[in-house]
Amino acid sequence: MRDRTDSRTPERVDLLGVGLGPFNLGLAALTEPLAAPSTAFVEADADFRWHPGMLIEGSTIQLPFMADLVTLADPTSPYSFLAYLKACGRLYSFYIREDLNPLRAEYERYCRWVSDQLPTLCYGERVVAVERDDEGFVVTSEREGGAPVERLTRHLALGIGTEPSYPAAAAGITGTVVHSGHYLQRRDDLAALDHVTVVGSGQSAAEIYHDLLQRAEGTGRHVAWVTRSPRFFPMEYTKLTLEMTSPDYARYHRELPEPVRAGLARSQRHLYKGISSELVDAIYDTLYRIEVEQGGVATTLATSSELRGGRDEDGRTVLDLHHLEQDRGYTLTTDAVVLSTGYTPRVPAMLDPVLGHLRRDERGRLVTDAAFRVDLAEPDAPHGRIYMQNGDEHVHSLIAPDLGMGAWRNSVILADLLGEEVYPVERRIAFQDFGVPAGAGAPAPAHPARQLEVTR
Repeated sequence: MRDRTDSRTPERVDLLGVGLGPFNLGLAALTEPLAAPSTAFVEADADFRWHPGMLIEGSTIQLPFMADLVTLADPTSPYSFLAYLKACGRLYSFYIREDLNPLRAEYERYCRWVSDQLPTLCYGERVVAVERDDEGFVVTSEREGGAPVERLTRHLALGIGTEPSYPAAAAGITGTVVHSGHYLQRRDDLAALDHVTVVGSGQSAAEIYHDLLQRAEGTGRHVAWVTRSPRFFPMEYTKLTLEMTSPDYARYHRELPEPVRAGLARSQRHLYKGISSELVDAIYDTLYRIEVEQGGVATTLATSSELRGGRDEDGRTVLDLHHLEQDRGYTLTTDAVVLSTGYTPRVPAMLDPVLGHLRRDERGRLVTDAAFRVDLAEPDAPHGRIYMQNGDEHVHSLIAPDLGMGAWRNSVILADLLGEEVYPVERRIAFQDFGVPAGAGAPAPAHPARQLEVTR
């Protein structure tokens, strides 16, 4: 418990957000027009950034424009993607384009546009400590070259995100290794090498492979793509599958035993970590065109191949791979490795003073409840609540990283915080039942109706 004796009067707010990715930025936008809660949001970077290493030209987000920061909570918000298009004079162009999925660079510019309008955002501050006190929390942050800044807050919203995941098998590689999150910063260097290998199975791996393949065209340079998946999985985007990104499935998944949730996490990867079918087709068309026009393609596409290790030999990297279906080991010599191996949740050191007050599982991961709270305070405690954005895929499954569910999650957080639904919270939107159907074993009504339990 923090004993605060400093005579200075720090800023006091009801809710302090730590980290500014799309989820906390959406929370800031949704709270801006409200009389309460009072808020501030702190971010270490100098301005808004959203996966800057993957803003490859022509790439799109994998969700329609309605999955913006606010629309699915408040369609009338002035911070919607359509409002952004109108403000920059591109609404009609987007309409004529007839593609619901915004370009990735366009989505980031939209987020920057929202960020520029919100007075509660504080960039260039790195939070170094979160401590409890009698009224909630004392949050200390540092500005480069400046004195530490203290803020008092009743509640916290952690938007600390995830960090790049490096497989243990890559630990022995001392040559050029780049995580996909830093691809653009290293793209020119990678494109100049004779042989580059992309490791991974999802959308980012596919985008990087396609980009390097096109840049290598006509040069004789070789681009390899290695994945342990048995095939290059397309993302499943059918409508009944999309119902799994819903309040219904979030509730169902959260109530399952942890071992069952863990098994589902492995089996559901291709549902949201696969590749868009359009990109799969574009890659094939590019390979076909290069073969026709140039008589061959300098590429290796290897499925069912797991990275087991790596070493340097004569200035190059030798990857030790294992074909899972044939149970055979083999090697691949390359000049650089791009690891498109995803991200993992993290528990930053700034939370050390309050770790004893947070829910964690046996693996040390933060665990959220139905209101996305990680604190152990009583549900009706007047202060001391800590909410978490993303980072809880092991609890809430597909909705944790899903941009389309961000506005709904923020509606839930605000309802829990304020004790009322300032933005209506949908509780059931799916036609299907994910568990045993209610009333199973009893005669079904002639025309069963889906109930929307929406309150204001």
